[in-house]
Amino acid sequence: MSSTTSGTTTAAAERVDVRGPRFVAWVTTAVLIVVLLLAAVAIPAAAVLIAAQAVVFALGAALGPHRHPYSLIYAHLVAPRLGPVTETEPAPPLRFAQLLGFVFAAVSLLGFLLGASVVGAVFAGFALFAAFLNAAFGICLGCKLYPLVTRLIPRPLPESPASN
Repeated sequence: MSSTTSGTTTAAAERVDVRGPRFVAWVTTAVLIVVLLLAAVAIPAAAVLIAAQAVVFALGAALGPHRHPYSLIYAHLVAPRLGPVTETEPAPPLRFAQLLGFVFAAVSLLGFLLGASVVGAVFAGFALFAAFLNAAFGICLGCKLYPLVTRLIPRPLPESPASN
């Protein structure tokens, strides 16, 4: 998930270094573990942290993996110390995965705010499970669901040339 330059083609900008999303998933995993630990002792602190993570997920979904806050850390501090990129993956499924993370974090936040701390913890746990699966094993659940969801979205029919 390194930054792109103005000379990068659109196709190249739509692909990211696979190590970037794994880094993002590790940071997310750490944040969500802290959320669950805080939920056991200080619900307001857990709510604040899950709200911050929800904002991070929202930015990742809206701005894409190249401008995700944790990706910027990866691009500036980690990637320069690694070897050249050898494998890339498409960006749209990663954006969808961030959207799913946002939904889980938002439901978690609502649970904490409405006094349903079990709901808050369960949905933070769902997000943690998905993040850890990606971080540890390279399995992105949102990316796996992306092709299924895109099939459900109706596409406009191509216009046929008007016959004269």
